[in-house]
Amino acid sequence: MANQKLKLLHILELLMTKSDENHPVDIEQILLYLQNHGITCERKSVYSDISVLKEFGYDILFTKGNESGYFLASRDFESAEIRLLCDAVQAANFISPKKTQMLMDKILRLLSVGQAQEIKQQVHVENRPKSNNEEIYYHIDKLNRAIQNGWQVELIYRRRIIGEQNAVEYEERRHKISPYAMIWSDDHYYLVGNNEKYDNLMVLRLDRIRRLEILEGERVRPFSEVSPYKNFFDSADYAKKHFNMFAGNTEHVELVCKNDLIEQVLDRFGENIRVYRVNEEKFGVSADIAVNEGLVAWLMQFGARVQVKKPQSLKNMLLARADEIKGVYII
Repeated sequence: MANQKLKLLHILELLMTKSDENHPVDIEQILLYLQNHGITCERKSVYSDISVLKEFGYDILFTKGNESGYFLASRDFESAEIRLLCDAVQAANFISPKKTQMLMDKILRLLSVGQAQEIKQQVHVENRPKSNNEEIYYHIDKLNRAIQNGWQVELIYRRRIIGEQNAVEYEERRHKISPYAMIWSDDHYYLVGNNEKYDNLMVLRLDRIRRLEILEGERVRPFSEVSPYKNFFDSADYAKKHFNMFAGNTEHVELVCKNDLIEQVLDRFGENIRVYRVNEEKFGVSADIAVNEGLVAWLMQFGARVQVKKPQSLKNMLLARADEIKGVYII
């Protein structure tokens, strides 16, 4: 009797995992599947169960042709959406190879076996740079709890250096941080917070964090004391203004760019900035941006195709970088 009560769930499981438009399941397959799970029944009862599932809201269709049968016509996620999620997971280099495969397996279970196999043949995770830090997933959970509760955290931050024997070694430092936000930017996951020793924001890559602990009861420093944000920490605004997540003071920046750079500029700054025509060949950009080494590196890639009009501090940084590069190549 207990098995009979599970019959409806087993039929739904079969339709979700084995059926799609190209792989319908017929009554004989359903009866065999149920039999393998210790359930015997008549064909008539299967028709009745499918009607119940359809009445409940499942989009189950019957198709006729070379392969006749039932299939689940719509799901919470379509194949194209699952493909996007899989691509995002395999492209994120802060996710370890092991966790990448585990996440993709979980995501693909939202599709039928046939649909999942089609995506597996197109998505490859080998030979991509990936982090080997398996702690990151626990850190994300801990940081989320710390941010929600307004608690400080203590952590070890690891950076790679070239050691005395010309080998890659690690330098570790302990920090006590008031965490404000976690931001995914440029294929890395970052923590933005305040180091208790300073009066500014600190940005740390999550994949470089080790042994993170929540300091329950130790309240965070208000972000209004160390950032321009007052009522809430605007992580989207912070990510947009801070190139490559380098810290820096926000200043009013004006650029003059060649017309063929319009796509790169709007991709970087968004479409809400002020853009105006300068002449037949150039356009201007006006925006409030954090002036830092990340912005300098981004501008340098365009060479003379971008000219900084304001501020003078950014001009000075670009000139200094140009002199450094020139000095390397002068014999």
